[in-house]
Amino acid sequence: MVHVYNCHPFSSQHIVQVEQEPGLVCCGGGALFVVATGGCKVEAYDLEQGSCPLICRFATMGAVASIQHSKMGDYLVTIEEKNSATYLRVYTNWRHQAEERARVGVRLLGHLLRGGSMRGGAQMEIIEIPLSERPVAVACCAVTGDLLVGCGNTLVLFTLRRQNQNSLQILQGAGPGAHQNPGPSQTVSILDFERSVILHLSELTPKQVALCDSYVAMQTELEVLVLKLEASSEPEVQEESPDINQDDQPDFLVLPRHQELLGDRAKDCGVHVSVERTGLEDGGRSSVSYVLFRSLIPDSSPGGVAEEILLQSLQLRPLFTRHQSAPPDGPACVFCFFSLPSSGYLYSLKGCVERLSVYQYPERVLAAALTDQLLHVITSEFREHNVLTGIFQAVGIDPTTTPALGSLLSRPLLSRKWASPPPRGSSAAGHGWNLYVIDTVPPLTLYRELVEYSRRYVATTPQAQSLRHLLSEAHLLLRAAALQQQNREGGAAEGTAGGRELDDAFRQNCAQLGDSFSRACQKDCHLALPYYRMSGLSVEEVVSRNRPLPSSPRSHGPGFLFYLKHHLLEETAPRLSQEAADEVVAIFSQSEPSQLVGVCVGPAMANMSPARTLQALQRAEATAGVSVATMMLLLDELPQFTQLMERHAEMLLLYGFMEEPRLLLHGGGGGGGQHGHARPTALARQLVNSQPGLLVAAMVALHASGGVQLQQADHVFKALGCERCLQVDFWEAILMASSQEDVVQELLFRVASVYIDRLTDARPDPPRGRGPLKSADILINSCCHYGALYPWLTVLNPARTSNAQHQEAPHKLQSLLCGPSLSVGAVSPLLDGLPEETSWGFSLHLLRATRRGQYDSCIEKLLDRCPQAIIAYGNHHFQDEDKVLWWTKLLPELCNRTRAAADNGILLAALKETVVVVAMEMSPAEFLELIPDDGAASYFLPHLLTCCQRHLLT
Repeated sequence: MVHVYNCHPFSSQHIVQVEQEPGLVCCGGGALFVVATGGCKVEAYDLEQGSCPLICRFATMGAVASIQHSKMGDYLVTIEEKNSATYLRVYTNWRHQAEERARVGVRLLGHLLRGGSMRGGAQMEIIEIPLSERPVAVACCAVTGDLLVGCGNTLVLFTLRRQNQNSLQILQGAGPGAHQNPGPSQTVSILDFERSVILHLSELTPKQVALCDSYVAMQTELEVLVLKLEASSEPEVQEESPDINQDDQPDFLVLPRHQELLGDRAKDCGVHVSVERTGLEDGGRSSVSYVLFRSLIPDSSPGGVAEEILLQSLQLRPLFTRHQSAPPDGPACVFCFFSLPSSGYLYSLKGCVERLSVYQYPERVLAAALTDQLLHVITSEFREHNVLTGIFQAVGIDPTTTPALGSLLSRPLLSRKWASPPPRGSSAAGHGWNLYVIDTVPPLTLYRELVEYSRRYVATTPQAQSLRHLLSEAHLLLRAAALQQQNREGGAAEGTAGGRELDDAFRQNCAQLGDSFSRACQKDCHLALPYYRMSGLSVEEVVSRNRPLPSSPRSHGPGFLFYLKHHLLEETAPRLSQEAADEVVAIFSQSEPSQLVGVCVGPAMANMSPARTLQALQRAEATAGVSVATMMLLLDELPQFTQLMERHAEMLLLYGFMEEPRLLLHGGGGGGGQHGHARPTALARQLVNSQPGLLVAAMVALHASGGVQLQQADHVFKALGCERCLQVDFWEAILMASSQEDVVQELLFRVASVYIDRLTDARPDPPRGRGPLKSADILINSCCHYGALYPWLTVLNPARTSNAQHQEAPHKLQSLLCGPSLSVGAVSPLLDGLPEETSWGFSLHLLRATRRGQYDSCIEKLLDRCPQAIIAYGNHHFQDEDKVLWWTKLLPELCNRTRAAADNGILLAALKETVVVVAMEMSPAEFLELIPDDGAASYFLPHLLTCCQRHLLT
């Protein structure tokens, strides 16, 4: 919190003359309500007219102990005492009671009157609200107009309703003119209340209560509890309070110290709350959730005064971010404020419950009040006013665009306090007492006073930190004023004269704060960026404001350099003129040469002079070799470009690309954020022809570091015209480096699709004059997703073709099908398009069937097309539980085919090797059963002898 001093927040004051000593006052509906000390009469004065004329006066039914006004429904609620009894009463249509000449109707809650009320509310009504306990506090909801009453150990909620001849409706808003006489065709409606919910409390007795939307707050002398009421269809489970045996209590008392429980943790406060639903309109239930609990137990220092530790000024205040009198989803945020005599606390309740600010008062405070823009506190002699902090953060405004919030919470105090003169004790003849109605200065006027004061302050005490505090306070005033005006004018404040004036002042204030933070220390210098952004100044204007003076000991502030560097990093930044771009190069060349590379490669610097920039970069060539080469491309000096690129090792160049992705890519968040298209630079286009391997390696490194996504890389290679060559090399390289399963599966399908397309010539690739960067052998040896080819595939290896792609693509596809990672089911539909007549097609179909375990069909296909590969196939696949296929499937097939074939040399050789395997696996008896009975037994006798000898040995 920052106090701003010697700037008066009041523009004028009006004197309201009353005959008797005022005891209670309250405001609302454009009126001031005054109750004399111990009196039974209420006087209402019009605050919207300068002279504050009397609206009406009316008598109450007892001495008023508490009075409040509700904007919704325009009613007054009082706690009155009469004959040692306490009553709760509501006064409606009080504006009709001018000069006490109108009739008054008195009725009980829920009972309607005949006569004036039924004729359109032409008379004031007093609604008696019976209670089983004595009311001690009352609060009205600013959103719904509902009424909350605090009693001994209960909180009673009354729902404000409008009753008419047809139905009972919840009141959504009723202003001062809500009860005018309706026309003949209108429905007569009357305000009424319904007792809807009773909250039974344990351990706490409320002293003050507050109500806003669905939030209920209560305050004792030392504790604050905030609850939220919600409609529920589930039956509520009543929790029993723990029964504590007094005999088990220790002899001493343990006091918690400053306990703060937020959100779900608040349920551990030890206060049991049960809900009793009493409403008749709906049969639903209500549930209660704990939102905030704060216990403030001060230090037990000797000589302490009891009044110094009591809580006061409990408020719940809503904040709307759009113009709606009663939005269906309620206010954007609800704030809770309460105060000790020495400090105030501001919390945000809706969404994330958090403490926003702590206000330390320099002296004891008698009362505090929270408004939309200021926190007003009253001491014994003065009024102090503090600019609210933390409001914007609570309603979801990005703190990076409102950085003053983070720098203002709980800040130290400055100088002296604001003061207004004490009221005069005498008045004109005939009146014994004066009330002073003070008009606050409009935010724009107060802002101008703050700016003027800051100029005088910095002239006498040139401290940038103190000046920045003043400007930050002015910034918060303008933000709050703009938000409030948008709510009043339905979001169209920008088009009005007042809105434009506020906007101009806000931009001027942001520019001043940007100037302050541009010269700040390293800790706060980054805040120059958001303030300069909000100011709307162009880069040229910001550079002009930050040109160092001839007598300045330092050239440029760190905040200015931070702003300039990060603003130029944005891909959407407008292009600078050549003069401005050259000045930027000169600034970084002198102040931060190490950042010169990142500055030069941005699109905003496209108009810079290449010759001048080259001179600056050549002085830092050891760390900026790639950027110097970029300048050579801009100068069309290709020989010098080649020489410079050859001067540096490839790994060093890769590090350079990873440090500054914009050397290769523009767009997509400066080198490849998650969104947007990335486009190649001139250097990337040159690398396609000169060093394609370096380009692919750089793209792989950027992908690994999160600098570019797969979709963005695809767009880059398409823009380079090499989506079917270097793009596939990039995918293969990612497979070698990536360990992300989702990325691996995506790329396996992509490369398999490309290999199949190359075999079918479905999409012929453009000529590139070279083979792929990674051959099939390299991928098999260095990438775990490519498996070693099965031995039987070497027998099926087709004849070499003249097309180099047809030599590599089938080998790579075979390797993928032999590897552990590719899902056969994913590429099976693509393999259907390969003809089995070709050698490559036959081998790939056979691999697919083998991966699916279809060995029977594979044996038949091999015996039909390539029987010389059958033994290699069996040796590789017929192992363990699949070895039985040797004698159940392969041996009978070979016997039948050998007998039927005319030229059976290959089949006989395969049969011999099969019989050798069978003889080693079976007993003599089992082997005899397999021997055919067609007279060819002599062929199997040597194998039978081997089988018998082996059996005898074992």
